[in-house]
Amino acid sequence: MFRINIFRPIPPPVNPIGDIYDPDEDEPVYELGWSHMQLVYEFFLRFVESPDFNNSVAKPFIDHKFVLTLLDLFDSEDNRERDCLKTTLHRIYGKFLSLRSFIRKSINNIFLTFIYETDHFNGISELLEILGSIINGFALPLKEEHKIFLIRVLIPLHKPRSLSLYHPQLAYCILQFLEKDPSLTEEVIMGLLRYWPKVNSPKELMFLNEIEDIFEIIDPQEFNKIEIPLFAQLSKCISSSHYQVSEKVLCFFNNEYFVSLVTENAENILPIIFPSMYKIAQPELAAELDFSESNNWNRTISSIAYSALKIFMETNPVVYDRCFVLYETQLKEDEE
Repeated sequence: MFRINIFRPIPPPVNPIGDIYDPDEDEPVYELGWSHMQLVYEFFLRFVESPDFNNSVAKPFIDHKFVLTLLDLFDSEDNRERDCLKTTLHRIYGKFLSLRSFIRKSINNIFLTFIYETDHFNGISELLEILGSIINGFALPLKEEHKIFLIRVLIPLHKPRSLSLYHPQLAYCILQFLEKDPSLTEEVIMGLLRYWPKVNSPKELMFLNEIEDIFEIIDPQEFNKIEIPLFAQLSKCISSSHYQVSEKVLCFFNNEYFVSLVTENAENILPIIFPSMYKIAQPELAAELDFSESNNWNRTISSIAYSALKIFMETNPVVYDRCFVLYETQLKEDEE
């Protein structure tokens, strides 16, 4: 019954996607037969969840082919169907131990095809949501195949232009890995830096949100491994012409754990970020704003940058003074 009523070729897309999609103007087109299909999904779920469900009897029918066809349906444009598919696949994953590895590999293949070939698949966020639950249940120590999946599949998922459609679920999966194995931090951070957007400020904000979440759980020893390349990128963000990008990084200094990591490693970090922070904080340091300057920063940004610099003035005055002298010397050399 499930095969006959649910399994079908996915029709060509009719809803606009990407930059041309306007949620205020574009009404999504839903599956016309959904009311009927919903009943079939609900019946199947109750069947699988029933205490009388017999895995041995169902095994010849819920096989590799069944799973692959089910995964193909995740490309449905109807988010209601994708939500039912998510629950259905999750139940199958829980019930059939013999299918678990195959399900993970098949999802892996969908992601790789999406990243490197099609750049479009409607159910990425739902599949990531399933994976978040799966990763949460991984036993320790993590298997090598799981680490490879993180580095070769999850990290490259930051590359597609449609990242905003599934970023929260992706970030959650990555945090799950780091909480289970902090030694993966360096590879994750270096991977994020490799895919860091050059001219897309909204996407850059997503990356910064993810970095902020990683800072909440990062191990101090792992932090030491990535501090220089990471803060080289954060320094560029502080100097960004996009107000929100600059503000986002500076607001990291409101987090006590972040401040403790940075101040303990000020000798390495402050020389990297001092020029960009000092330039922004100058109006506040001078207690005035010159609105005639082309590279003007508003008072809020200047005040946040000044507060961050003040932390270094108070906790690491020697390092701060050294950075200030180097900054002034560099300015004079540039003028000459």
